[in-house]
Amino acid sequence: MTRKIAVVTGTRAEYGLLYWLMKEVQADPELQLQLIVTGAHLSHEFGLTWKEIEADGFAIDEKVELLLSGDSTVAVTKSLGLGVIGFADALERLKPDILVILGDRYEMLGVAAAASLAGIPIAHISGGEITLGAYDDAFRHAITKMSSLHFAAHEEYRRRIIQMGEHPDSVFVVGPACADALLHLPIPSKEKLESDLGMILDSPFLLVTYHPETRAPIPSEAQIYELLAALDLLSSATLLFTGANADTDGRIINERIIDFCAARPDRRLFVQSLGRIRYWQTLSLADAVVGNSSSGVVEAPLLGTPVINVGKRQEGRIRNHLVVDSPCERNAINTVIKQMLAYGKEKGRQRDEMSSPAKLMVEYLKKAQIETSKPFFDISWRD
Repeated sequence: MTRKIAVVTGTRAEYGLLYWLMKEVQADPELQLQLIVTGAHLSHEFGLTWKEIEADGFAIDEKVELLLSGDSTVAVTKSLGLGVIGFADALERLKPDILVILGDRYEMLGVAAAASLAGIPIAHISGGEITLGAYDDAFRHAITKMSSLHFAAHEEYRRRIIQMGEHPDSVFVVGPACADALLHLPIPSKEKLESDLGMILDSPFLLVTYHPETRAPIPSEAQIYELLAALDLLSSATLLFTGANADTDGRIINERIIDFCAARPDRRLFVQSLGRIRYWQTLSLADAVVGNSSSGVVEAPLLGTPVINVGKRQEGRIRNHLVVDSPCERNAINTVIKQMLAYGKEKGRQRDEMSSPAKLMVEYLKKAQIETSKPFFDISWRD
């Protein structure tokens, strides 16, 4: 009997990580892919990226609208509530055997809650990680506790999931979710990327992505002010910015970046979304990555690109030696950027050594005997 696997995606970054798993599920005769699209994918402001999903050959089974016009804490909370309602209806229609959720965004917390109440088993990708600078940290752990099957990126993350009471037999190390995308990534010439963007990418070329640090003691506007002040000191640098996500204060960050780019259009460009493949290609061609995106901590080092990780949003994640942290202060950021540009890029050897997480996950999804009622697994403590 065919097992129905529902996959949920709400952002461009998340879809990029899920793409190859979706392809593997779609191609397997023992599985049926059901696709639920939500969040920023359905927003004009974020580029209506659901169209890219259909262009990639996927049929969208359900669209769940939840984004409100504001990005205040109240607006995000209301969006979460709308999401729970919409996901409840979508899951009732689809009746999947397993629901696949990646990561930690508030949209995923909403669908996890709806699935838990409906008795639908959840397979969670990238649990056990820590990001102390964002609300996502708590959301991720909450989703872990609602899930019955766990796909961790690292043994340390697996141990943390077990520490939260999940049975070891349900927790599997499959590697970083980005591995499949990077293994299949065609690397274009710099000239091709310049043609696509309509901009000369003179060195040093920096790719910059900065998301709201929702647990920071200082406001997002003050954070982006410090980052832009640091980048302004690099008068010869070419700066390509991608848009902040749909969290609290994301619009404020984007507005400040757009104003910053307008002052030097020959050297600065803001693009809300580069798209799944082009973003990773740009990661591989940049001289350095600056900001606080998880793609800087996880994907960029695998491509050999040095990273200046700003602030505490990614605090708690395992670090590669190519990732150097900086406080969100202009002089500190500027110093670390110069340090990493001097260090230079490495050949992306780690990419060549990776296996396919998507193939591993599909095998587990086919074989797993999952029950939504699960005991708490107690670990032995030493006094």
